[in-house]
Amino acid sequence: MTAIHATALVDPAAELDSSVTVGPYTVIGPNVKIGAGTTVGPHCVIEGHTTLGQDNRIFQFASLGAIPQDKKYAGEPCQLVIGDRNTVREFCTFNIGSPGDVGVTRVGDDNWIMAYCHIAHDCQVGNQTIFANNAQLAGHVQVGDWAILGGFTVVHQFVRIGAHSMTAMCTLLFADLPPFVMCQGQPAAARSMNFEGLRRRGFSPERVSAVKAMQKALYRDDLTLQMARERIADISQSHPESKPDVQMMLSFLEQTSPQRGIVR
Repeated sequence: MTAIHATALVDPAAELDSSVTVGPYTVIGPNVKIGAGTTVGPHCVIEGHTTLGQDNRIFQFASLGAIPQDKKYAGEPCQLVIGDRNTVREFCTFNIGSPGDVGVTRVGDDNWIMAYCHIAHDCQVGNQTIFANNAQLAGHVQVGDWAILGGFTVVHQFVRIGAHSMTAMCTLLFADLPPFVMCQGQPAAARSMNFEGLRRRGFSPERVSAVKAMQKALYRDDLTLQMARERIADISQSHPESKPDVQMMLSFLEQTSPQRGIVR
């Protein structure tokens, strides 16, 4: 049977797999679904229309599924959806979505989210990300796979963070951070590409070389963004193995609004 501590308050309408563990003094609301193997620590609150997948580990004092910090919210049944094998450390706060967007805040699989992180309404977080302590996402932020946010990183609403990118401690993001880029500062400025991270993830020398070429086009040759996109489009011809990486970069840049721009 589900291992629910005697002091926990779990609504009878909540759907918990029989292998779920719930710690002391935790409160779980009626619209919550929790998948097999997930552990919820003591003194947590999981409410709203919140779904957790399998084998997640939720540490003490986390708040998942509270209403968005949005004055326009009027009680709509928006959602928080969390995938599998995520680690959510102490005092994290994840809000449900809002009717002004897709209505769903989503966190993927295999993410490592450290203490005091905030994921606001309608954020879309991919897989295999790392959020160091106190990383803060405002509403509608998108975070790509394998992104790493340094401690105390603060992200403005609607900003997009590309796959394999990385921020340094105390970074302030007002603009989109393209894939592979490492940035630092208040506001953020590009410093390099995440070459060491790519090597650790098995990127071949040819793919790393293509990322270097993209860095040169975006940051070293004094090109406009449109000119840089044209240069990047040609990289896959000389580096055929990098075609998916090039397409990912081009797709990201195409979706960047002129008003927001990218980190430069």
